[in-house]
Amino acid sequence: MIYVGIDVAKDKHDCIIKNSVGEVVFKTFTIKNNLDGFNDLYQKIESVMEDVSKVKVGLEATGHY
Repeated sequence: MIYVGIDVAKDKHDCIIKNSVGEVVFKTFTIKNNLDGFNDLYQKIESVMEDVSKVKVGLEATGHY
């Protein structure tokens, strides 16, 4: 299982990716809140996932975002 944590903001998002034993696969990195940023995030996830059904993404609950 791969876990993706995302701290949501208006212009950018801070992300981290860990594996099922809690090891950091990608240290905290920032993506822009645009298509290029999300493509970057997707490429990182895709590079470490074995099965798309084994990826969990958690987002910060930020009210209006």
